[in-house]
Amino acid sequence: MSNLEVKFSSLKFKNPVVMASGTFGFGKEYSEIYDIEKLGGICSKGLTLNKKNGNDGVRIHETASGMMNSVGLENPGTEGFVKNELNYFKNLDLIKIVNIGGATIEDYVKSIEIISREDIDMIELNISCPNLKEGGMAFGIKDNVAREVIRQARSATKLPLVVKLSPNAEDIVKMAVVCEEEGADGISLVNTFKAMAIDIRKRKNIFKNTYAGLSGPAIKPIALRMVHEVFKNVTIPVMGMGGVVNYEDAIEFIMAGATCIQIGTANFINPRIGLEIIAGIEKFMKEENVKSLDEIRGIV
Repeated sequence: MSNLEVKFSSLKFKNPVVMASGTFGFGKEYSEIYDIEKLGGICSKGLTLNKKNGNDGVRIHETASGMMNSVGLENPGTEGFVKNELNYFKNLDLIKIVNIGGATIEDYVKSIEIISREDIDMIELNISCPNLKEGGMAFGIKDNVAREVIRQARSATKLPLVVKLSPNAEDIVKMAVVCEEEGADGISLVNTFKAMAIDIRKRKNIFKNTYAGLSGPAIKPIALRMVHEVFKNVTIPVMGMGGVVNYEDAIEFIMAGATCIQIGTANFINPRIGLEIIAGIEKFMKEENVKSLDEIRGIV
């Protein structure tokens, strides 16, 4: 029998398939379509300390091989999540990860302190957020800025902490090393790529904020390379993501070094994609006589 279980830091996932932040809400809507407790884990919609209404104008734009989004972290706020969403989320029989963002380090710390009092399994620290005290540049671009927010986040919680890296970082390997040095229990990568779209008839930007995040199959080869580079340079586990749309993609990320894989954009194409990828991984393992994913992780 093939064993799909994986261990990520101190946590045991029933399988390596995790739904990525911002593409699965808190699980309720998808639970009406299939049994989401068959998944390995869910990463919640990104939370900020205070409620956010998100960006105006176009939020989603389809591309030739993926999509762009400018949702703007619309969310109920950390307290709103605890009050209205947590009761459902915490009772799911899978690994429950809460994604946290912020405009200042103080916001991150306050949100983490609130969430750490609740029954969840892991925090995913989104350092792609604009740092308002540093002129709006994302926390995850420069490693010295990232180091400080990771250090304070680590001191604010005893829960396992995984840091989600931006592909727009100056040096993603150096950034990953900083995460490990500051006590992160794992790394997830990559977040969306900074991108742009133009309406040639209106002669204007598609998005009100000019730029948006590119995700989907278009970014997979680059994301795969980044996961491979990071895996080779840290000892903490990695969650890989970026354009996973089938089990073959998932296996590629595992062979590049990922312990878990996150699925994002594919959920909008096929709401049942999580189950299909789990079944595909199991089928591959049986056909290839792979008893445990440990046998092929980082094999390339």
